[in-house]
Amino acid sequence: MNQSNIAVERTQKKSNAYAWYVVILCMLAYIFSFIDRQILALMIEPIKADLQLSDTQFSLLHGLAFSLFYAVMGLPLAYIADRFSRPKLISIGIIVWSLATATCGLSKNFIQLFLSRMAVGVGEAALSPAAYSMFSDMFSKDKLGRAVGIYSIGAFLGGGIAFLVGGYVINLLKGVTLIEVPLLGALKAWQIAFLVVGLPGIIIGLLFILTVKDPARKGQQLNQNGQVDQVKFTQCLQFIKKHSKTFACHYLGFTFYAMALYSLTSWTPAFYIRKFQLAPTETGYMLGTILLVANTLGVFCAGWLNDWFIKKGRQDAPMFTGVIGIVGLIIPIAFFTQTDQLWLSVSLLIPAMFFASFPLV
Repeated sequence: MNQSNIAVERTQKKSNAYAWYVVILCMLAYIFSFIDRQILALMIEPIKADLQLSDTQFSLLHGLAFSLFYAVMGLPLAYIADRFSRPKLISIGIIVWSLATATCGLSKNFIQLFLSRMAVGVGEAALSPAAYSMFSDMFSKDKLGRAVGIYSIGAFLGGGIAFLVGGYVINLLKGVTLIEVPLLGALKAWQIAFLVVGLPGIIIGLLFILTVKDPARKGQQLNQNGQVDQVKFTQCLQFIKKHSKTFACHYLGFTFYAMALYSLTSWTPAFYIRKFQLAPTETGYMLGTILLVANTLGVFCAGWLNDWFIKKGRQDAPMFTGVIGIVGLIIPIAFFTQTDQLWLSVSLLIPAMFFASFPLV
């Protein structure tokens, strides 16, 4: 092998290592995003007591405040990702949602907490559009699925870690009524938990600015003037209209699936605390472990099934795998709350979490 081939091989290895570094960094950001969005569920009882909230208000905080703005801001932020620096967009998004999570712990009433949750949703909406766009420019088609799969694991790791960290912080501060924090005054345990999970995310945001460069965009068409021909939003709408039946079924199906999934993760902690009188610490450790193990296994099994269906010639393999997950989810999610036996409820929750990860692969 001559010197020039050796140099090319070394450059290629460095390029591959850098691309996987970006994937891992995006996965870490995804983990933090799910920690920050899910930590609220474990703090339901102390937050309700301190801020005098009803279950309806708490549902609005965990659901509407976050999800509405997460969904609405997805398109405009994806538009920005197509035209400006994606690492900078991700960095800004991470810093926004991290600070917003921290301010959740400083909220004194429903309105303040609602606004903070809105900001969390807006910040997190920047991550996935920019990350998927970068992956498609950094990886060939035969490696793209692996990159997206590694990134997607962050969602399930983040959900589990949120409960584990929340349980640990509550246990650490057990019996402590108030803690004096410099510049912030006296804070309660649930407020400290938001600061603990929120502020470290800023480090990930800074790493994007300092270490990630926006990759060259592939497949862009040039106009008559030699400039990049940007796809107009109206063209996107025309494409959706042309394939309206497919998009309608996909959006409706995923919407109902998301309703079930987020209801499950939002209210399961409160269910076990109220029905089985488990302490928040016990609940956090139990649910965190279940999410980490069951969801992670579900991701790998769904990926294997998807590849197997593709080899068998199914063109709709990803959707078919998702349908299997939804069907498998129906019975356990319907009955895990209907028993008075803790062991039976948990035994049904585990397959519910396992199958819940299928449609996201």
